[in-house]
Amino acid sequence: MAFGIYVHIPYCLQRCTYCDFATYEKSQILPPEEYTKILIQEIRQRAKFAPTKKLSTIYFGGGTPSLIPAENIVAVLQELSSLGFQTGPDTEITIEINPATIDPKKMDIYLKHGINRFSVGAQTFSDQLLKSVHREHNSQQTRDTLDLLQSYKVNYSFDILFALPGQTLDILKNDLDFVLKYRPHHVSPYCLTVPEGHLLSKIKLSEDLQLNMFKEISSTLQNAGYEQYEISNFSRDGFYSKHNSLYWDDEEYWGIGLSAHSYFKGKSWGIRFWNPNAISQYETHILKNNSLMFENDITHHLQVTDFENLQLHQSVTDYCHTSLRRKKGLIKSDFIQKFGNKIFMKIEPILAQQVEDGLMLSSTQLDRWYLSSEGILISNQVFSALTFLEGELPS
Repeated sequence: MAFGIYVHIPYCLQRCTYCDFATYEKSQILPPEEYTKILIQEIRQRAKFAPTKKLSTIYFGGGTPSLIPAENIVAVLQELSSLGFQTGPDTEITIEINPATIDPKKMDIYLKHGINRFSVGAQTFSDQLLKSVHREHNSQQTRDTLDLLQSYKVNYSFDILFALPGQTLDILKNDLDFVLKYRPHHVSPYCLTVPEGHLLSKIKLSEDLQLNMFKEISSTLQNAGYEQYEISNFSRDGFYSKHNSLYWDDEEYWGIGLSAHSYFKGKSWGIRFWNPNAISQYETHILKNNSLMFENDITHHLQVTDFENLQLHQSVTDYCHTSLRRKKGLIKSDFIQKFGNKIFMKIEPILAQQVEDGLMLSSTQLDRWYLSSEGILISNQVFSALTFLEGELPS
């Protein structure tokens, strides 16, 4: 059993043009010390509901967690420890950082308190493109940050964005040159995605160019020894993101902080719950629930709009989608163990059709199905075929 905790730190120097996360510019939110106190209150309220106290992962995401004092990050780790949550040498503790927001002093504090993985929001090494989407840092600051991480010989990853307005294949290849130069343990390439009507949607790149960019990324990284272990994640030497793998492997996780989401298996098909995405509502939500901290059911802390008990069709849909994001795909024995053979018999013809259409491959030896190269490029089409509505599956 794996279990992880996600801690949302919603502080940013400036909101990027494409961002739709629950974040705030640093000057428009509570001081970090006050936000940390609310996080600690939430931890105290809900710690008893955790399915286990043994942690596989802790992940500080944002926003820019490295923007706030390192002591606030440490305070959260210490609170979890004081309440009995256990970490060990195999526990992955990640912090997201942006270029120019760390220095040797912060690094020493992070490392002293067990943080052992660093995720860098590099995005692109083109200064022009960074400015166009209101990224606060420049490419030199990114290189300086990567040089600092390399000097500490730590496990680090970085993100790159593609399909940015004005980006060409040559600009992308330049970004990939930096990947090959630094050879981080892990790379996460993300296609810029914005809703219709968004400013950037009016100047988005053609679908053909987006596909060519993704193909370029995939071939370059795989030729350099990276494994595409998930649609948008590449790893060297088995350095998978343990935390993100929780989501894809149907494991439980607890989200703490503004807008954070959680998934506990519990009874029936599990429960999803989440915190408000406005800071004033989140603060009220946690502080007013102080008197309920000894209740026996997590839902006693929640508004009816803040959680859902999953139904069979939702759980099967989620399981199919997340399993097929992985290189290892959907494994028959695991599926049957969770849902039973009757449900598998319902989805098996759909899997077979996807194989016939060339969007999936199957391994008869291991009884597993996984996306083909073509299927990865149009994975949403596969996921649509494996999306189920209430009443479509036998109970």
